Amino acid sequence: MLRNRIGIILVTALAPAVWGTTYLVTTELLPPGRPLLAGVVRALPAGLLLVLLTRRLPQGIWWLRALVLGALNIGAFFALLFVAAYRLPGGVAATVGAVQPLLVAGLAAGLLGERLTLRTVLSAVAGVAGVSLLVLRAGARLDGLGVAAALGGAVVMAAGVVLSKRWVSPAPLLATTGWQLVAGGLLLLPVALFVEGPPPAGLTARNLLGYGYLTIVGAAVAYALWFRGIRALTPTSVTFLGLLSPVVATLAGWLALGQDLTPAQGLGGAIVLGALVTAQLRRPQRRVAAGPDHVGAGRAATGTGAAGERPSGGAAGTVARSGAGGLAG
Repeated sequence: MLRNRIGIILVTALAPAVWGTTYLVTTELLPPGRPLLAGVVRALPAGLLLVLLTRRLPQGIWWLRALVLGALNIGAFFALLFVAAYRLPGGVAATVGAVQPLLVAGLAAGLLGERLTLRTVLSAVAGVAGVSLLVLRAGARLDGLGVAAALGGAVVMAAGVVLSKRWVSPAPLLATTGWQLVAGGLLLLPVALFVEGPPPAGLTARNLLGYGYLTIVGAAVAYALWFRGIRALTPTSVTFLGLLSPVVATLAGWLALGQDLTPAQGLGGAIVLGALVTAQLRRPQRRVAAGPDHVGAGRAATGTGAAGERPSGGAAGTVARSGAGGLAG
């Protein structure tokens, strides 16, 4: 069970690692000044592709839920990210956005009954400190609207993560992922047309390669892995993995663009990774000592009777088998 959980964590971590390459792809392959267009192209075609592959549409209440989740996880999040990116240095926006794990932990405690521990709070604070060391620069200017947009982006994404856990769709994972991508892309499309105008006429092969990467890898694959992680793990565990994005973005800039990597950034990256790993640790379950009153229950759980005979079956054995195969996020 532990190996299974670690495997799910590692696979889910691929999503924010992929998102960490978005800045590199945007600056090197896409036309400049079109972040909202990149958001639409990233979400809408990928969502339509997944819907066509699964041939499933929402039913009943899931039309509304898909719209809400698509707005929170994609449409509103991308729009607020755009405002923050234009009004703040990237380091400030990333540092403000790093409060998301703490927001998710609070929302999960209120909406899902997930226990808010001191370790989670300290890990979240350490994550913010690590990201600030990693990406924040001295003399970075602050803009009230930009900070509000960055914080708003963290809030809507946190709400989307928690609601994605609370609202479990009966449809396949790829179908629900497609619904959210389509909803988010459709909500973002008029905003992109109003702010940036129509798409540029002459797109180069380089531009198409970048858009293709964002659509297939950055959206269809990455969001499917992300939502799969939310289904299998706790929202708090998943959202801490999002701290990998600035780490990967910094490493990508260093490796691909020759950007400087200072000792302070190295320390910040180590703090982020330490906070991320610490947040994934689960509290050890306390063992209850079996007293005289528990002897019968213990024998039933082990499948033996008073004379050491194994019963032919029953509820106790079924519960024991199902409990051993469960996964606690």
